[in-house]
Amino acid sequence: MTTSTRAATAPAVLVLEDGRSFRGRAYGAVGETFGEAVFSTGMTGYQETLTDPSYHRQVVVMTAPHVGNTGVNDEDPESSRIWVAGYVVRDPARVPSNWRSRRSLDDELAAQGVVGISGIDTRALTRHLRERGAMRVGIFSGEALADEETLLARVRQAPEMTGADLAGEVATERPYVVPAVGEKRFTVAALDLGIKGMTPHRMAERGIEVHVLPATATAEEVYATAPDGVFLSNGPGDPATADLTVIREVLERRTPLFGICFGNQLLGRALGFGTYKLKYGHRGINQPVQDRATGKVEVTAHNHGFAVDAPLDRVSDTPYGRAEVSHVCLNDQVVEGLRLLDRPAFSVQYHPEAAAGPHDAAYLFDRFTQLMEAQRA
Repeated sequence: MTTSTRAATAPAVLVLEDGRSFRGRAYGAVGETFGEAVFSTGMTGYQETLTDPSYHRQVVVMTAPHVGNTGVNDEDPESSRIWVAGYVVRDPARVPSNWRSRRSLDDELAAQGVVGISGIDTRALTRHLRERGAMRVGIFSGEALADEETLLARVRQAPEMTGADLAGEVATERPYVVPAVGEKRFTVAALDLGIKGMTPHRMAERGIEVHVLPATATAEEVYATAPDGVFLSNGPGDPATADLTVIREVLERRTPLFGICFGNQLLGRALGFGTYKLKYGHRGINQPVQDRATGKVEVTAHNHGFAVDAPLDRVSDTPYGRAEVSHVCLNDQVVEGLRLLDRPAFSVQYHPEAAAGPHDAAYLFDRFTQLMEAQRA
């Protein structure tokens, strides 16, 4: 990605790999960027979306027409930087209005070199992606503008998401510890595959000391923390590229394990299930999921373009005992959770840390602590 000085009136064009294009105005930095075009259905929470490492190398299209109304604050980022490759909005706020706002979204995007585009028909773009599927895209503005045939050729040279090994690009390089809030009850080793800041905080609130480890951590490094449980975080890329050695070791040792999002996909693959690329994925904070054990429907936060291929109609035999699909998406019946019946391990495809909400799935952290309590007993 290359950028130059921002100019709010600079013309811009978005070019999809199938040849469709949309013309608008530069938003954020001026220059060019490439990634996978995806859409997010959340009407709020854009700051958490932008700073979620799971969005690495993705150009996010916001389906809500008005974006940036509350500006940007210093409390809500989920990591140290914006990770999206590009940002697409229809009608950006001219003046942010919120008591916590410190600067405009436009200024923040420009300061971090994130190329965006505004003033395009994001509804038409979203419908196109729903019909044709997520695909490579480029945004060009300022000196990066050229004839569309040239720009299209450059988009088609960009790498695809299928086969992309990205977790190591967003994970911490050094281990760090998030201390328990109040009395320490448990120690958890969390593999950082693209973890959001709120996730270890939610565990800390429950008396868990969280050791966040690099994505490349070995089983020896994981168990050097003397963990009561192991956590697999969210993250970007194709789960088929991941090394499953540590997960298999955790399952062999029967250490309580909890995975979310990318971690759910890795647990699925470790159990012997396949994964596949969804046509356009699930992204936003309004996705309905049913807990099949209770029948309860949760409204949940999602960001995934891959899913686990596990049977919904039966319990499966795996190398680690019986497993079942615990949660399912009510929009399209995609697998949204797995549970082992003979070992203390489970996962969900969504984000229970509730940043930017909703809070329906917070009980999953309690379920994790219950597993660790039972194992200790």
